[in-house]
Order: sequence, then C-alpha cells, then structure tokens
Amino acid sequence: MRKICLALAAAGLLASGAAAAQSTLRIGLQDDPDVLDPARARTFVGRIVFASLCDRLVDITPDLKFVPQLAESWQTSEDGKSLTFKLRQGAFYHDGTPVDAASVKANLERAISLPDSNRKSELVSVASVEAPDARTVVLRLKRPDAGLLSQLSDRAGMMQSPASFDKDPGAKPVCSGPYQFKERVQNDRIVLEKFPKYWDAANYHFDRVVFTPMPDSTVRLNNLRAGGLDIVERIAPSDAKTVKDDPKLSLDAVTGLGFQSFAVNLANGARADNPLAKDKRVRQALELAIDRDVINQVVGEGMFQPAHQPFPPASFAFDKSVEHAGRDPEKARKLLKEAGYDRVKFEITYGNNTTMQQVYELVQAMGAEAGFDITLRPMEFAALQSALPRGDFEVGQTGWSGRVDPGGNIFQYVSCKGNLNDGRYCDPEVDKWLADAQATADEGQRKALYSQVLRKMQVDRPAIYLYYLPWVFGVQKTVKGFVAYPDGLIRLKGLTIAGK
Repeated sequence: MRKICLALAAAGLLASGAAAAQSTLRIGLQDDPDVLDPARARTFVGRIVFASLCDRLVDITPDLKFVPQLAESWQTSEDGKSLTFKLRQGAFYHDGTPVDAASVKANLERAISLPDSNRKSELVSVASVEAPDARTVVLRLKRPDAGLLSQLSDRAGMMQSPASFDKDPGAKPVCSGPYQFKERVQNDRIVLEKFPKYWDAANYHFDRVVFTPMPDSTVRLNNLRAGGLDIVERIAPSDAKTVKDDPKLSLDAVTGLGFQSFAVNLANGARADNPLAKDKRVRQALELAIDRDVINQVVGEGMFQPAHQPFPPASFAFDKSVEHAGRDPEKARKLLKEAGYDRVKFEITYGNNTTMQQVYELVQAMGAEAGFDITLRPMEFAALQSALPRGDFEVGQTGWSGRVDPGGNIFQYVSCKGNLNDGRYCDPEVDKWLADAQATADEGQRKALYSQVLRKMQVDRPAIYLYYLPWVFGVQKTVKGFVAYPDGLIRLKGLTIAGK
C-alpha cells in the first residue's frame, strides 16, 4: 500500500510539472547514472543521458550502420593501421569553443591515459593521435583494429571541452551535444537545456530534457500512465500488457546487443578469498544450477532470451554450440563434492531495482537446490558501479548494453587489463585470441577466434551469462518520431510532442 501511495504521489507531482513546462521532455530511467564523464562512466543509463549531452565522432542507424556525427567522413589506410577523420565545421562545445582536431586529440589522449578511465581497453590499439590541421584527426594504431570505429560510436568517441578537464567534468560536464548540462540532484533528476549553437539545433524541439531515475518499475509505469513522464526505458515484462492496453501509450521494443550476467571475484582484493574464486569446479557447478528458461518465463515473461555468451544471436560471432537448455543440479552437487564441499556460501551484489531483485531471488532459490547458500546484497546502482572495480563483492552483477562489433562485448570484460574486468580474470592465451580477432577484418577468422575464447570461458567460468537484453520503451502516443535503437539509447533528433 505504501508503494502504491508513493507511486501515485510521485505521478501527481510529475504530471503537474509537465503541465507547467510545455517545452520539457521527461524521461524515466531505471537507475541513477554514475559519473557524467564519458571517459570514466560505466552505467547504461549514463549512456542514455550522454546521447543528448555529448556528441560522438560517429553514430549508428537503427540497422547498425555507421553515420557521421562530429566527423563528416573517415578513412582507414590500406594497411589498417591509420584511421583518419575529417571533422564537421561549425560544431561547438557548450562553453562556446570550437570542436577542432586539437580538442579531439586531447579527448582521446585523456581517455587513454586517465588513471581511472574506463575507455582504456576500448582504445588499446591506438598508439598515438595526430591533428595535422584544424579539421583532420589521425589515429595511428599499434595494429589493425576491426572494432575501433564501433567504440568511437559510443563513449570512447564522445567529446568534451578540454577546458573542463580540470573542473570535475563528471559533476558538471561541458560536452558537445544538442543539450547542455543544467543541474543534477543525485537520485532525483538530471536536467539538460537546449544548446542554441548546436550544429543541428533546428532538429531538436525541446527547450529542456529532464531524466528522472525510478528503480521501482511500478512507480515508473504509474508516472507514465499519469502523464508525468513522456518516455520510460525498460518497461518491466510484467507491465508490457498494461502499456499495450492503455490507449494513451505505445510499447516500443527492439532486440538489444547486450546481455545480463554476473562476474566472480577471482583476484580483486580480500573478497576474492572465497570457494568460487579458488576452484573452477565450484563456478562450473553454479552455472549448472541456473535455468535461464525459468528466469525468462517467470521474470521476463518470454522477453529475456536465455544467454550463455556475450554475443547476441544477430552477431556473426554468436556460437550456437555453447548454448543449452535447462539445468543440472545433480551434476552441480557432484562437482561441489569433487572440489571438497558439501555446500558453498557466497554473496551476490546487484543493483537494487525490481527486475534484478526478482532475477537474483530466482538464482538464490535455484542455487540452494544445487548446494549453494546464497546471500543477496542489493545496492543502489551507482554505488554498485563503485563497489565492483574496488573488489567489494564475491559475485557481482555485470550487465552490458552491447556494441555493434563483438569485440566491444567481451574485450573489456575478460582481457587481463580490461577496464570492466572487475573479477580480474586473466589468461594470456585468451588475451592473444582477443587481440588476434581485433587485428583481422575477416569475419570467419574472427568468429573462430572468439569461439576459442568461449570454449575456454566455459571451463574457467569467470562470468555467467543469464539473458540477452531487450530494450522495451513505454511512450506517450503524443510523442512523435520516437525510434527504438538496438543500443538502447534514446535519440531526440526530430522528436516532437503533439500539442506542445
């Protein structure tokens, strides 16, 4: 009852706010983003905010083709070791300084060298960056990198004003997109205002965009239905029918590029001192305890396609041989016995929202039948993103929103120096296969190399994949021009609201 009252109260507040601000677009997020600095950020919801705040060198289309954004064109050298961009004229940062080659060079060098940058492993192939003139940027590569353009279509390619680098850009970002930062109240709202000097400002029709984190799916849905939100990301599967049946709303869904998973802390600090870290048979047993089909049916209502790998079925790197149905708790218990355990206790740390609570309660119950005593540790999502890299977990939620190129779905998670490799899994052979896969453009060769990695991961089990991420949006029917993209980002170009 208290949850319902809170939801209705919040809906009323937001609805009254919507009436007062006719040129404001309101977007409901499942989580509160972490730091608003593209070089250091980790969260998917942060990427949604960045899509309006920080332009990239290139963007993608709904059918995953690369298209110009801050770069008008690009060219790869014959030997694959140079990537040259020609920048757009008339693009500016939000402090009024031009987006020129020197500033792009500074951004890329910062992303590569910043101690806490999460883009390092995405740009690991870049040896140096040159700016021969104001509109030309040349990336010199250590080796050919088939996935680099894909990385530059996301946070690695997002540009901020270099003048803001020493002014805490994570708190007050000065970027290059159609909207500029106005204010942030942690766990309450992020407000952006239209940037009048944006090179394509005529195609952006709202004066203000407000992002509101609402981890409770019921609260998000009630605010959408009350009219206090215009767009809501990640509608809960159990709420999909409600949205479909509401004459004022539309349900927009697309198959995503990413996955939901969890990682085992193998070597990241004191909390790696646990049975899962010490014996791969225990990790193998945990994998056998989980039935993804049950998660899909009970929580996903058929929308959470089971996953056993980081590559979605649409990817050329997808390997059907690692997929399987069901679970085998008897074999799991046998593996635990072989490892010397009757039962194994451990803790799962995860982001505290409605869907993840349901998923991990199921994992807890299934694990109990296979010999695992699992404690659940829900945590505010931004706090989770701080806990994982410092090793404050035994098993931790590690979902990923996905990238166009398959290397972007695996390298930073399992390579020895991967910036999102929170469990510190490290295998030199795996690193070599990953590097070789990025160095060739031949899809057949790349698929074979990624399959070798997957087979090794089946044995080592540094991470356990649960399901592929669908992106399901609830949208007011008055919102015109909304398109759901496979990367899950909300692009505001061309969006209007009828009657506003």
